[in-house]
Amino acid sequence: MNFTETDDPEHSPHSATQRAAAATRSTWVSVGVNLVLSTLQIAVGVLAKSQALIADGIHSLSDLVADGVVLLANHHSQKDADDDHPYGHQRFETAASLVLGLLLLAVGVGMVWSAVSKLEDTSTIAVVHPIALWVAGAALVSKELLFRYMLRVAKAVKSSMLVANAWHARSDAASSLVVGLGLAGNLLGFPLLDPIAALIVGLMVGKMGWDFGWDALHDLMDRGLDEAEVQAIRATLLATPGVAGVHDVRTRKMGDMVVADAHIEVDATLTVEEGHNIAVAARAAVLQRHRVLNLMTHVDPARRPDADHLPPG
Repeated sequence: MNFTETDDPEHSPHSATQRAAAATRSTWVSVGVNLVLSTLQIAVGVLAKSQALIADGIHSLSDLVADGVVLLANHHSQKDADDDHPYGHQRFETAASLVLGLLLLAVGVGMVWSAVSKLEDTSTIAVVHPIALWVAGAALVSKELLFRYMLRVAKAVKSSMLVANAWHARSDAASSLVVGLGLAGNLLGFPLLDPIAALIVGLMVGKMGWDFGWDALHDLMDRGLDEAEVQAIRATLLATPGVAGVHDVRTRKMGDMVVADAHIEVDATLTVEEGHNIAVAARAAVLQRHRVLNLMTHVDPARRPDADHLPPG
């Protein structure tokens, strides 16, 4: 998920420390929920002979690994800049999102493989115990509530990594719904619906993993902001006293932050010091109003009409 300037108020109330604390808190809540659910789903799935519920339990178990990745990335991304990382460690979040995507993709492929194998030999499909349906329902409600909580926190602190983890929880809620429908069909006399539900869950998980991984890969390859956000930065530069024009604004993402560079035009008759002061003011305004980690400015002389061709006045 990409946050726009409308999501990012002029004076953001959340410091890096607050964002890290919120990420840690919400992720530990997710750890607790996923630990209970994965244990319950896999245990009941085995006892109730439900492949779909076991698949959903494995999905919940993958969330535990994902939560660990988020906690690790959240810790490392808050480190200060050093000689090896002069712009900081914000891309640890992007790398974490890539790992989450690959994890989901691998889990999805495994689920699909298992379900297809089951469908090839229908004699192994058993009638499930009704308790599996109750567990699937409880998992659905728990995951949906977890998703809503995590997404609210992610939007509040503007973290794409937490948004990815929140939607991971929503994928679990969706998969639990599919599992519930498959279990209901199995209990109503359609045993094939249990492995079919497991197959659908695998496809859903794999698709989400691909989307997250592909998006994170582009961010690691220096993807820039969308045009609306670039124009917002340009407008802030133009609003700085002394800036006559702006061109060549370029951006690249660093986790949830941005590194940018721009050419600003100032009166050609100004001294070097005066032009420098304008550039400093323009940079400060951008860093204050936007989620920009660093802005490099290049000062150009503004184009002036030739004195012999000034408009009559």
